[in-house]
Amino acid sequence: MNFKTLFSTAAVATVLMTTGAFAADIVVSKPWARASAGMASAGAAFMAIYNDAKTDDTLVAAKADVSKRIELHTHTMVEGVMQMREVEGGIPLPASGTQMLEPGGYHVMFMGLNAPLKEGSTFPLTLSFKSGTEVTVDVEVLAASAMGNMGHSAMPMDHKPMEHMPMDHKPMGNMPMDHNAMPGMTPPAK
Repeated sequence: MNFKTLFSTAAVATVLMTTGAFAADIVVSKPWARASAGMASAGAAFMAIYNDAKTDDTLVAAKADVSKRIELHTHTMVEGVMQMREVEGGIPLPASGTQMLEPGGYHVMFMGLNAPLKEGSTFPLTLSFKSGTEVTVDVEVLAASAMGNMGHSAMPMDHKPMEHMPMDHKPMGNMPMDHNAMPGMTPPAK
């Protein structure tokens, strides 16, 4: 094995270890779920999905053995009230772009959990895309209070950083406004 082949193999292995899973043009990074709180019968999974293709794609379904039903959901504001809704037609993935599945936004919803999601455990989740691609990832179950760790390091090395949304929101409950203190968060550019 020559140095160039060894270096290429090491680079690919590094990307795989930091991203979670990939298939064809889809890279799924840092899949996680919150541990079940009490007797909760529902849960959700979050992750970053990078579409390296030159065309748009769509996450259309998910499969796992942790619940009776799985749907793709988002949160929307309806008459001043935040509501969770199933996404009609799936979750869009822009060409050469990243779609974040995170608390308060798009997510994979597990309804009718077969057993509580226990902190420290993992479970397989298969994601199906409109392009025909399927990716299976291991979802890590974090603490019930977790906000995840969706830092930019989850993306392939050639990924362009995502634009941050303006941080003009008001604090919710006891959420810290110091974004450096929040796991995986980067303060907005001034």
